[in-house]
Amino acid sequence: MLREEGVVILMTQCDDNLTYIIGDGRVYTYRFRPYDNLLCEFLNELSVELRSSQGAFEYADVMAFAFWCRKANIVKCKTDFGGTNESRLGLGNVFHVTPSNVPINFAFSFAFGLLAGNANIVRVPTKPSPQSDIIYKALEKLFSFDKFLQIKLMTTFVRYEKNDDITRYFSELSDARIIWGGDDTIRYIRNISVPERCTEIVFADRYSVSVLDVNAVMALSRKELTVLAEMFYNDTYLMDQKACSSPHLIVWLGMSDGLTKERFWQALLGVVKKKYQLDMINAVDKYTLLCQNAMDLNHIYSVRRYGNWLTRVTLNKVFDNTDDLRGQFGYFYEYDVSTVNSIAHIINAKYQTLTYFGVNKYELLDFVINNHLAGIDRIVPIGKALDMGVIWDGYDLVRSLSRVIDLK
Repeated sequence: MLREEGVVILMTQCDDNLTYIIGDGRVYTYRFRPYDNLLCEFLNELSVELRSSQGAFEYADVMAFAFWCRKANIVKCKTDFGGTNESRLGLGNVFHVTPSNVPINFAFSFAFGLLAGNANIVRVPTKPSPQSDIIYKALEKLFSFDKFLQIKLMTTFVRYEKNDDITRYFSELSDARIIWGGDDTIRYIRNISVPERCTEIVFADRYSVSVLDVNAVMALSRKELTVLAEMFYNDTYLMDQKACSSPHLIVWLGMSDGLTKERFWQALLGVVKKKYQLDMINAVDKYTLLCQNAMDLNHIYSVRRYGNWLTRVTLNKVFDNTDDLRGQFGYFYEYDVSTVNSIAHIINAKYQTLTYFGVNKYELLDFVINNHLAGIDRIVPIGKALDMGVIWDGYDLVRSLSRVIDLK
């Protein structure tokens, strides 16, 4: 490892299992101002390239990332960010450890680090995916343009299996380290030290919940109900409920004879049958979960299965460790309440996203604030659970990954 006046870092290939997906073993440390025009232009052209890429439209997550990178959204983010008189620069090198269960996460993490003005070393998932290949190809094309040479020199994507020496190597180069993963992964990597001034941001295992107002659902036309079901499908089935922001617990607000809920689930079933492909091994896993719940869970009021497509487990009580109840592949827990305050006692720091339909969002904000809750960092409409942004898990990432230059 060689630093030339703090500008260039030469990275030797310290293990045969280390593969450079993007980059050649060198990363130039260069600090831009957040939302520098070149950075914004790059992300917009990445959006254009992805939206014109052959096969990209087959993957909703790729298109969601492309849509997020478009000029209009980046300008909005920049406008929201620009409400201060602060002078900022990126921290320097950001080392990203990204998860394998959300294929496109590494691209968002890279974009956040870049917008904050940083050079980025991104450890991508070891499991290949067509989505990641599409992203790599688009980036390589943009990096062939002279105008993006500076960003190319600041960008390295690496792939390697679990290896303390390699992780330590990149961590020692870091001015910031971002860790995405389960609690065990985070605890493990945190044992690998970083420089004293390094900023560390962790995105741990989280839990999410959805609140639907019974009367609002009851009032929907068949067409409107189908739209709601499609949005709920996008929040859940697209990632097999593995994303931290995908709801597992469905809270029904208001009194119902059950017909309204059945109407909603039937609408969802119709969407699932059209769009979802359930592997047999996943169907077995889902049924195994049901058997385990039947044996271990004392508060089941009823169970309704719709073939292998959908499973509803209705609870007659929620408890402090309700966040242990994790659905998968279309497996949901549901609970009836007369007021959303009825679930305040179960909300802990594990809770990330609250999606809603038919409920006033400001009432939900008051629910979080007035109950002094440790959890729920996001309140978004159903259909927006997977929408990532520069504010995530309670962090303002562009501010967290840049520093203020105080001038008096």
